[in-house]
Amino acid sequence: MGSQLLLLLAILPGAFLMHKVYSMDKIEKEPINLIVKLLVGGALSTFAALILELLGTGILNMVLPPYSLVYMILENFIVVALSEEGVKYLVLKLLTWKNPAFDYSFDGIVYAVSVSLGFAILENIEYAFSYGMTTTLVRALTAVPGHAIFGIFMGCYYGIAKVYEKWGFENYRKKFAVRSLAVPVILHGFYDFMASGGNILSILVFLGFIIALDVIAYKRIVKCSKNDMLIV
Repeated sequence: MGSQLLLLLAILPGAFLMHKVYSMDKIEKEPINLIVKLLVGGALSTFAALILELLGTGILNMVLPPYSLVYMILENFIVVALSEEGVKYLVLKLLTWKNPAFDYSFDGIVYAVSVSLGFAILENIEYAFSYGMTTTLVRALTAVPGHAIFGIFMGCYYGIAKVYEKWGFENYRKKFAVRSLAVPVILHGFYDFMASGGNILSILVFLGFIIALDVIAYKRIVKCSKNDMLIV
């Protein structure tokens, strides 16, 4: 019973956030089978991210003293953030860019959040059974919403890139495609960097960052939902 409760608590935050984002797609709901594929793809991408992170950490250990400032910056922004957001973006692009269901700008957010929460849910299950109830509850308020927020920003720019492709503005498509990966990487890297600080100042900055990010992401997704447009 204890392991079943732990599993449920690991899954529920991601499932709740997925439901909320899906419900904000007001004009045309996305096919459930596509959402399931994205969730599964996001979950499987955790293994690719783990391999990249192990390789990246190994290289860093050979060229830099561990826990130096440069080491920590490269580890959090490149080894972890770029690896995780990169594999999520790859899954997103492969499964949705040419999919005929991708016909509204807000669809990009639904798709990106699906991939991100698939990643977050499996990662959360792993943490739950490795570190127990307290870690699971803390991650329900931090890491899982964090992945959803990274997905919101990824999907927002991803949807705009798709609009510009349809309009024939290749330069703008490229610009927003780059932003759809770069912005989540920067946010994710800063999140991890401050979370690993271990002192009172970094903890306070980390908490302030989470609160600000929650507010900004909520405003952004509400605006994108209201301004949803047909991609023609």
